[in-house]
Amino acid sequence: MNVEAADAVACSIAAAIGEPARARMLYCLVDGRARTSTELAMVAEVNPSTASVHLRRLIQNRLVKVSAQGKHRYYRLDGPSVAAALEALCVLAGAPPKPFVPNTPSPLRSARTCYDHIAGTLGVSLHDRFAEIGWLEPRTGDAYDLTPSGTKALEGLGVDVAAARALRRRFAFACVDWSERRPHLGGAVGAALLQLALKRRWIVQDLDSRILTVTAWGRREMSERFRLRV
Repeated sequence: MNVEAADAVACSIAAAIGEPARARMLYCLVDGRARTSTELAMVAEVNPSTASVHLRRLIQNRLVKVSAQGKHRYYRLDGPSVAAALEALCVLAGAPPKPFVPNTPSPLRSARTCYDHIAGTLGVSLHDRFAEIGWLEPRTGDAYDLTPSGTKALEGLGVDVAAARALRRRFAFACVDWSERRPHLGGAVGAALLQLALKRRWIVQDLDSRILTVTAWGRREMSERFRLRV
């Protein structure tokens, strides 16, 4: 990209950030969590149709990305470089963004099932830890594959990775968690992980709800195997 083209892109990005409603949307997303267009419209203090126009502008300028989750569409910042730029501007402005405060009941927020995989704080923590130790390899969109080390580790725990690949469903993907507004691990791998955790009694499932309870044994196992504090 030549200098003139780079200048034009920079001006377009600055103009996208500089509109007050869009700026409020962006700073709402700087905590790394996802929001719906309805929530962002409320934050920006605009009506839903106007919010949609603003969000399209932010997507066009690669400041925000969107993913579909069931009947909802969730918006997030398009990468850590966007968050870093917004945080730098926030330092200049002298006003830190407001923290995200979830209103989900505590037991559901801690651990629950999402379809057939682990969600809540536990699910998000497992997703983040697997990414951190190099078990997940990002693919197109929100899809993942397992790295060789991830495949070896999960097979060592008893997950039949080949069987998971053979299923007529998505292998692994980032499923947006509705309480944490950050991704947990979905797909065949996520389902296999839930079944493994139940079989090994790391977690037990409430008979009358989607709530999962981490056992004392599960805390020890996840600490030793994943270096994860639950």
